[in-house]
Amino acid sequence: MTKGQKLREILSNPGILVLPGVHDCVSVKLAEKIGFEVVFTSGFGISATMLGRPDFGYLTATEMLWSVSRIIKSVDIPVVVDIDTGYGNPLNVISTVEDVVSIGAGGIILEDQEWPKKCGHFEGKRVIAMEEHVEKIRAAVEARRDSDLVIVGRTDSRASFGIDEAIKRGRAYFEAGADIVFVEAPQSVEELKKVAGAFEDVPLFANMVEGGKTPFLSAKKLEDLGYKIVVYPLAGLFSATRAIESCFNHLKENGTTDGFEEMLRFKDFEEVIDTAKYRNIESKFKTSL
Repeated sequence: MTKGQKLREILSNPGILVLPGVHDCVSVKLAEKIGFEVVFTSGFGISATMLGRPDFGYLTATEMLWSVSRIIKSVDIPVVVDIDTGYGNPLNVISTVEDVVSIGAGGIILEDQEWPKKCGHFEGKRVIAMEEHVEKIRAAVEARRDSDLVIVGRTDSRASFGIDEAIKRGRAYFEAGADIVFVEAPQSVEELKKVAGAFEDVPLFANMVEGGKTPFLSAKKLEDLGYKIVVYPLAGLFSATRAIESCFNHLKENGTTDGFEEMLRFKDFEEVIDTAKYRNIESKFKTSL
């Protein structure tokens, strides 16, 4: 069973699917250990942690693939990969999708912004023509072949053209072959409801960013509105950043980390990265000196 097929099996279950955003191998391993069935790679998070830069389109396709390939290999659960705009025209989309299929992705998000893109909750986003993105969706559908890769068609047009245009685009992307529709950054509960009411029997994706443009709702409330997937893409990154900042402040002020309790100990972290597993592998191949 491919990871795409596994993801489709999970999506066939009743209820809303909650995805944490991950940005590296440690965060994805923690998500799997805690019991999440599926995770989402955050382009915002990877740009921040890999480059130290905001999500302004600095992350290249090569850098994205390098990062997510290692994330995917770290776990057994399906990973939904943020591939931004597909990094070009439909031919580039085909190449990108073939690459993410080859590294074992379960799904992708493909958005209709102009390149260089921006985080969906930043100002200044611009979108390509709806017809251009329809062709990109069609290209992605062709490129996935028999992998059953799940395609999330995302539109960022709410910011420039309003919620009605976003709904129109979402419908066009679904008709072009997207499996799930993602209208990014609705700006009120009423808009979230309007999106949900506009799509019958179409799985909908919601993005909950702490401090972002969209009202911050629980998974239960979004399920009641009619959404199938909700991702909390930056919760892990924001929490880790605050924890590191607090630890370093303690170290700077005290000259030691003694007394800083919000920290794993060495043996606890060994469990996160499966040290025992690799010790067992090592022992199989030891030779006497």
